[in-house]
Amino acid sequence: MVVYLGSEETSQLTDRVNNAIRRYMRSLTAFGLIFGSAMTLSACVQVSAPDKPIVINLNINIKQEVVYRLDGDAKDLITEEADIF
Repeated sequence: MVVYLGSEETSQLTDRVNNAIRRYMRSLTAFGLIFGSAMTLSACVQVSAPDKPIVINLNINIKQEVVYRLDGDAKDLITEEADIF
């Protein structure tokens, strides 16, 4: 079935589509502006100095153990030549 639309009907249909697209673009632009403004305002960061001084407690106990093992020959050499060590 083929329906022929006259030039006036085609013009009205085109106008409706164009108006719908314009309304959509306006609402999209408005949403973008509102969203952009909200993001700009919410990204503020404020840094201020504290009223009291910062205290860092550095009570650190360090315990070190040195463990060594000597080869039998080296141990014998140390006992024989004790005066050089």
